[in-house]
Amino acid sequence: MSNRTVRVAAAGAAVLLPLALFLHTFSAAPLPMPSPYAGPLPSATPPKEMAVIALVTGVNHRVAAYGYRGGSFFDRREFSMAGTLVKHPRGDLLIDTGFGGRIDEQFRTMPWTFRTWTFYKLWQPAVDQLKAAGYEPKVLHAILLTHSHWDHVSGLPDFPGVPVWVTPQEREFIRKSGSLDFCRLFTDIRYEEYGFEGGPYLGFPASHDIYGDGSIVVVPAPGHTPGSVIIFVTVHNGTRYAFVGDLVWQLEGIALREERPWIVRKRVDSHPDGNRENLLRMIAVKERLPELIIVPAHDMRAFAVMPTLPPAGHGKATAAGTRGQEQGKDGGF
Repeated sequence: MSNRTVRVAAAGAAVLLPLALFLHTFSAAPLPMPSPYAGPLPSATPPKEMAVIALVTGVNHRVAAYGYRGGSFFDRREFSMAGTLVKHPRGDLLIDTGFGGRIDEQFRTMPWTFRTWTFYKLWQPAVDQLKAAGYEPKVLHAILLTHSHWDHVSGLPDFPGVPVWVTPQEREFIRKSGSLDFCRLFTDIRYEEYGFEGGPYLGFPASHDIYGDGSIVVVPAPGHTPGSVIIFVTVHNGTRYAFVGDLVWQLEGIALREERPWIVRKRVDSHPDGNRENLLRMIAVKERLPELIIVPAHDMRAFAVMPTLPPAGHGKATAAGTRGQEQGKDGGF
C-alpha cells in the first residue's frame, strides 16, 4: 500500500469516525425501566365546572430525530407551540402561552445560527383564540409557566396585567435570560413567585396545591431549566393530565424512555442529569397510572385529544378526536 493511499485512508477515518460517533448519539438508547410508583394516590375534589382546553398557537417544523433518541430523520413532525386554558371557579389559569402576536418581531432578535435551522408557523395567538370565543383575557387569574423559554412565553405581552407565576429558581433564570429567551425583551410583566410547601406528590419530593382541592398541583422538575415544573390537573370525571413542559418534547420520550439526543440536550437543558431524574419519575408514574394523559408542550398528539374552544356564542368546549370527545365532558366554557 502506497503512502498516498495510507494518507487518504487516515484522512477518511479522521472524518468518518467522529461522524459515526456523532450519529450514534441519535440512535435509540432507552433509559432503564424504573419500578412503577408505589406510593399513595393523591386525593382530589375538583369542581364540576372545571375544564381543560387546548390553545395551539402554531407549530415548529422538526423531525422525530430532533425530539428523542431513536427517532427518524425522515419522520417530519409539527412540534406544537401551545398554551392550555384551565377553567376553575376560583380562577382560570393559562399554562404557558405558545406563540404570541409579536412572534415574528421577537424571533428576529434570536441569534442567526438559531434562525437558520428553526422554521415555525404562527396560527393564531392564544389571546385571539380566547377573544374569538367570547372570553375576556383580563379575567385570567394567572399565567402558570412550565418554564420560561422563548416558545412558552412569546405571548406574555398579549396579557397585560395578568400575573405570571414562576418558582424563585425560574425567576432568577429569567433575570439572567440569555439570547435564546424572550423574557429579556419584556417590560411590565408581573411575576409572582410561589414555593412548594406541600409534601411529596406521585414520587416528586414536594408540591404546591394551587386551590387546595387537589385539582391543580405543581411539582418541581428542574433540569431543562432550573425552575421547570410539571403541572398535574385532575378534572371532575377523574381524568388526570400531566403537563410536563419540555421534560420531553415528544410522547416517545415517555413511552420509549428516550432522552433528547446528546447534542440537543447539551444545547437546551441547563442540567441534563436532573432532567433525566425527573423523566424517570414521570415514567414510574405513568407505569402506575396508564390512563394518565401526558402532555408534552410540543407534541401535537397530546393537544389533539383535548377539548378546544367553541365559537363565540356557543356554550360548550368542543373536543378533537375520539378521546377528546370523552374529555369534552370535563366542563363547559
